[in-house]
Amino acid sequence: MAINDKQTFTIKPKLKPTIKKSSSTPEQKYWKSFKSKEPQPLISSITSLAFSPTSPHDFAATHSATVTIFSSQTLQPKSTISAFKDTATSACFRSDGLLLAAGSLSGNIQIFDVKKRAPLRQLSGHTRPVHFVTYPRADKMHLFSGGDDSVVKYWEVWSGTHRSFTGHKDYARCGDGSPVNDHMFVSGSYDHTVKFWDVRESSDGSALVLSVDHGAPVEDVVYLPSGGLVASAGGNSVKIWDVIGGGKLLHSMECHNKTVTKLCVAKIGDDGRNGDFGNQFRIMSVSLDGYLKVFDYSRLKVTSSIRYPKSLMSVAFSPDGSTRVVGSSNGDLYAGKRKTSENAESVKSEWGKYVGFGAIDEPEKRVLRPSYFGYFHRGQSEKPSKGDFIITRPKKVKLAEHDKLLKKFHHKEALVAALTAKNPENVVAVMEELVSRKKLLKCVSNLGTDELGLLLSFLQKYSTMPRYANVLIVLAKKVVENRVEDISGSEELKGYVRNLKRSVAEEIRIQESLQEIQGMISPLLKIAGRR
Repeated sequence: MAINDKQTFTIKPKLKPTIKKSSSTPEQKYWKSFKSKEPQPLISSITSLAFSPTSPHDFAATHSATVTIFSSQTLQPKSTISAFKDTATSACFRSDGLLLAAGSLSGNIQIFDVKKRAPLRQLSGHTRPVHFVTYPRADKMHLFSGGDDSVVKYWEVWSGTHRSFTGHKDYARCGDGSPVNDHMFVSGSYDHTVKFWDVRESSDGSALVLSVDHGAPVEDVVYLPSGGLVASAGGNSVKIWDVIGGGKLLHSMECHNKTVTKLCVAKIGDDGRNGDFGNQFRIMSVSLDGYLKVFDYSRLKVTSSIRYPKSLMSVAFSPDGSTRVVGSSNGDLYAGKRKTSENAESVKSEWGKYVGFGAIDEPEKRVLRPSYFGYFHRGQSEKPSKGDFIITRPKKVKLAEHDKLLKKFHHKEALVAALTAKNPENVVAVMEELVSRKKLLKCVSNLGTDELGLLLSFLQKYSTMPRYANVLIVLAKKVVENRVEDISGSEELKGYVRNLKRSVAEEIRIQESLQEIQGMISPLLKIAGRR
């Protein structure tokens, strides 16, 4: 029996390999938006990078026996400081951006004026090379340093004196100041430890508060913005420690293949295009394997990784989040600047002109030049254009009556005018000016009876005040000696002198009582101090 029914079978198409497209996250796109220019070739390995905390946030790079300051706008060198006898190892700007401290292999620390490039002070105390120098967050008078002598020092910059903190057993290679307290700082050493110091603890050098073991020679250590967490780098790992929790290890990140050389904290700028991660902080680490890693320590996750052709030695990120710089071992400086929103809008506007849509810019106004007739007929409401030098009209200083009389050398009238105004600060200032001109006693001798009454009334009221006593007590004695005849002939003037005598006697009595009280309290304070 023939089977006529036909059966059909569906044939599946051959499977083709699908190419998986790598989808970049918004944060990865953010870090890739820092377009690096051609690397700046410097003399030798870039040992440290530091941004100025004040706008426009220029940055300094230490290499060889030089510190070069770069503009954060053009990424080009602005000035060079070459006042070192040996290799410069570390640089740090003061909180106001006016001074720069730098250490070197010679063991000295030098303080420079950033604008004049002039060395202001040299701090000598380390016996071996200095490897880190850092200013506190807001304190302008002190700085911390550490070096190969295993000693960490706390300097008083104005006097050149220092306090030495011993605790490390090997080279002290890195350190950072607390972002919440100017008296606290952290240091890292090749003895595998990270130590926390508080200069208020004791004056005998035992300012050590806490010590943790990183497990490898520590290359860098930084405080995180909250002040309660610290990140340390050593070997191929970056570890985060909880300072408030007694040095508890929170996380260890081992994403590098070689030694991690530098850390920095980066704040992501919030310009409306960064989504949910704007105004957040990240840890940036560089390593000898040539990778720059960005670590989100809130999620304990590496969010970006960038490869460079050379081994990396240093990294820094500008406080405004617009510039990133990376230094390599062969002296190449990779500086990248992110496009701002203003630049992006201008690009869109130009593109809209070509395709026929988008914003239409207003026509540019004709610029007035000095060769044009209209240039000399501008009104007061004319706004200055970019590049104009604005000359401000000096404000007219309104002089007091006694100042006008002093300018005319009318000394007696100036003294009487000040006494009439009844402002003790102005009266004493006029008297001091007359003393410097050697005219005060002459003015006193020429005063009439009513004017002498004004002076005696003023002396009786203010002579016992500590602020004015140095001048007025001496003057009161001279007035009584020189005008004794006029005073004895007037009952009103006698009354002023009696009141003055009574005030002086009362002040003497008060001072004697205070001395007696001081004599009773001093032994008690000494006994309490011994306990």
